[in-house]
Amino acid sequence: MRALREDGVGIVFITHHLEEIAALGDRVTVVRDGRSVGQVPATTPEDELVRLMVGRSIEQQYPRERADRGAALLCVEGLTRGGVFHDVSFEVHAGEVVGIAGLVGAGRTEVVRAVFGADPYDKGAVKVAGSTLRGHDVNAAMAAGIGLVPEDRKGQGLVSDASVEDNLGLVTLRATTRAGLVDLKGQHAAAERIAGQLGVRMAGLGQHVRTLSGGNQQKVVIGKWLLADTKVLILDEPTRGIDVGAKVEIYQLINELTAAGAAVLMISSDLPEVLGMSDRVLVMAQGRIAGELTADEATQDAVMALAVSTTTPTGPEAGRGR
Repeated sequence: MRALREDGVGIVFITHHLEEIAALGDRVTVVRDGRSVGQVPATTPEDELVRLMVGRSIEQQYPRERADRGAALLCVEGLTRGGVFHDVSFEVHAGEVVGIAGLVGAGRTEVVRAVFGADPYDKGAVKVAGSTLRGHDVNAAMAAGIGLVPEDRKGQGLVSDASVEDNLGLVTLRATTRAGLVDLKGQHAAAERIAGQLGVRMAGLGQHVRTLSGGNQQKVVIGKWLLADTKVLILDEPTRGIDVGAKVEIYQLINELTAAGAAVLMISSDLPEVLGMSDRVLVMAQGRIAGELTADEATQDAVMALAVSTTTPTGPEAGRGR
C-alpha cells in the first residue's frame, strides 16, 4: 500500500483496526449508522476515534468482570483426531471465561467443532456437568447445553436470506413445536425480547439478517443461543470484523453470561482480546495444548512463546491444560 501511494495511487482503506489508521492513513472519515460523523487526521488519538465511531467514550476496551468460579461444566478428556489434534484435555467452570490462543493451524477451531459434535474425533471424551456426550452428535451437544458461535458467522452461523426473527428462533424451533405446529406467537415474543436485550439495530424483526451490520449479525448469532439457556457457550472469533463499539457490547454480554453461571470458551486470533477477557488462557501449538496461563501470568510474550513451541511440554506446564 505504501508503494502504491508513492506511485501516486489514491487508496480508500476500510478497517476496524485502529492502529492501522495511524500506520497507513493520511485522513480518516468516520462513519456511524450510515452517516459520516467526522473527518480527522490519521494521527487523531484512538480514544477520539472510538468516541466518533460509537457516539460515546469507552472507558475500558476489555471490561472483564470476573465472577465466582463454580463447578466444572465442560470437561474435555484426551480428545484426539489423527493428524489434526492430539490428547487435548481441559475444563471450563461455571462463571469462567477460558481463552484458547495459538497460531493459525494450531487446531483451535477443529477442537471446539469436535466438542460441539460438528466434527468427529477418534478417541477421548466430552462431558457436560459430569455426563459424557455421544461423539459427533450436534443434537446431543445442544441438548446438554452447549452452544457454538462459529468462526464463519455468515456461512455457518446465519441463514442469510431469512429474517432476524427466524434466525433468532433457529435453536429453539424444535422445542417450541407441538404436533408439527410451531408456536409462532411465542417465537416472536422471544425474538423481540432478546433483540431488545442485545440492542440489535434493525428496522424490525422481519428484516433480512444479511442486511444488518457485522456487529448486529453477531448479536443475532449469539442471541439464538441465549434463548436456548445455553450452559457452555463456545465463541470462535467472536468479534472478528466488527467495530469497537459492538465489541464492547459483546464483552459485556460475556460478563452477563458468566455472572449468571454459564461457562464461556473463547477462541480469538486477537491476542489482546484473549488476554483482556480470559480468566485462564490455554495455548495450542501443533494440535496440542502447549500450556495454560492464569490471567496474571498471561502476557503476549508468554503466550507467543508457547504458541511457537515445537515440542510436547514437560515439567510444570505439561499438565496445566487438563
